Amino acid sequence: MSGDAGVGSFAAADYVVFAVMLLVSAAVGVYYAWADRGQRSSSDFLTGGRRLTALPVSLSLTASFMSAITVLSNPAEVYRYGANIVFYGVSYVITMVVTSEVFLPVFYSIDRFSEILYTGIVIYAPALALNQVTGMDLWGAVISTGLVCTFYCTMGGLRAVVWTDVFQLSVMLAGFLSVIIRSVDQQGGVIPIISDSEQGGRLNFWDFDPNPLRRHTFWTISIGGTFVWSSIYGINQAQVQRYISCKSISQARLSLYINLLGLLFILLCSVFAGMCLYSVYKHCDPWTAGLVSAPDQLMPYLVMDILRDYPGLPGLFVAAAYSGSLSTVSSSINALATVTVEDLLRPYTSMSEKQLSWMSKGMTLLYGVLCIGMAGLASLLGGILQAAISIFGIIGGPLLGLFTLGIICPFANSKGALTGLLSGLVLSLWVGIGAQFYPPPPVMARPLSLTTEGCNLSTAGNLTWTSTTPGQTQMVLLADSWYSLSYLYFSLIGTIIAVVVGVLVSLLTGRLQWICFK
Repeated sequence: MSGDAGVGSFAAADYVVFAVMLLVSAAVGVYYAWADRGQRSSSDFLTGGRRLTALPVSLSLTASFMSAITVLSNPAEVYRYGANIVFYGVSYVITMVVTSEVFLPVFYSIDRFSEILYTGIVIYAPALALNQVTGMDLWGAVISTGLVCTFYCTMGGLRAVVWTDVFQLSVMLAGFLSVIIRSVDQQGGVIPIISDSEQGGRLNFWDFDPNPLRRHTFWTISIGGTFVWSSIYGINQAQVQRYISCKSISQARLSLYINLLGLLFILLCSVFAGMCLYSVYKHCDPWTAGLVSAPDQLMPYLVMDILRDYPGLPGLFVAAAYSGSLSTVSSSINALATVTVEDLLRPYTSMSEKQLSWMSKGMTLLYGVLCIGMAGLASLLGGILQAAISIFGIIGGPLLGLFTLGIICPFANSKGALTGLLSGLVLSLWVGIGAQFYPPPPVMARPLSLTTEGCNLSTAGNLTWTSTTPGQTQMVLLADSWYSLSYLYFSLIGTIIAVVVGVLVSLLTGRLQWICFK
């Protein structure tokens, strides 16, 4: 397809579709505020009174896991680097088994734990990408998203969050499928898309190189991905709070496995969407041609290009991206309120259940407003936004190590746990920050070729983003090896260091008779 600097902008029908998504989400909050008007305790508000069943919780788990990153970034990843991210499916399977059999039994009995969340970035990042392509008002979208999310979280509690997630998941799937179906129709079927992807080297599944410096191989994606997703499903408050809201541990376990099916389906959709993206633009890359300024804008650009003659469908896709943000942010708001009320207020105050219930709603409102404020802060980060997201992600590894240490090592003490956590955090931050200053060479990332030969532009850009100057490749040994480690191994490093250091320090500072096996 030829490049076209004007791929259209939002029509009235698109704004209507987007507004309906927000209104339905808000309506769910109103409904549960009315339906649960007799709830007396903060537990009812924050955990749904543990009355939820497996199906809605499983769909909520899938929706909150699917942020706008899945909708915007996964297809762009396939477009640039190939479809081998489909092996995330292997890590999903391992993660659900580990979470179900190791972490679930522990957390179901203790209800909760604390964590640090970053939600403003989740709201702002997709808003920026979509604004620059669709022309949709940036801050109008950010504030409306934040306000609606805060409204239904405050009004309806966890039950509203879960059932809104179910609706938002359906919106995300509809948005994905609208792009896929239109692409298949335009390109003449599924077979031409697969053929284009194969000829363009995008079907790079069989890469079993064990080199840990390679950005994506079967091993980095399946093993490294397992540690990344385990830190999300195994110990993340927002996810844990969902499955412990089930009425029994068997329902909680079932919710995880039903959620696994949802994750695999979403993964396949995002990978095929990336193949569609490549098939449409195989002769004219919008990024290299300067029609978009970042890879995350490729999917919105495709939507405005191929769906511009179908009023309402671009709005559906944008609603899908924002649904990813809403489900992720609502999870975070609810989790933060839970930690504040149950861990900081209940143990140290003499508030009644009714007072704690009102305090839960107040905290939910407060954190919602803070999230909107954080989106404003994220807008000031500019070029280091991606670095900030990477650094926050690195924190999950040491935390996973901390909880793993506590569960599998009965002799671990507080000194070992704290030392292990700090050691893992320092090491993973070191490699993560270093990788931002000394990015891995292209030979390790292996971006695939893109061209602008078929563009119908008077001045096509000459962005040679795969090239480097000789001076850039002559880094010190540390940059060539340690900093070039695949980013998917950052979490693994943090986890292993936290556990190993934690065990050693616990043994050295505790009773050495634990070493003896009786």
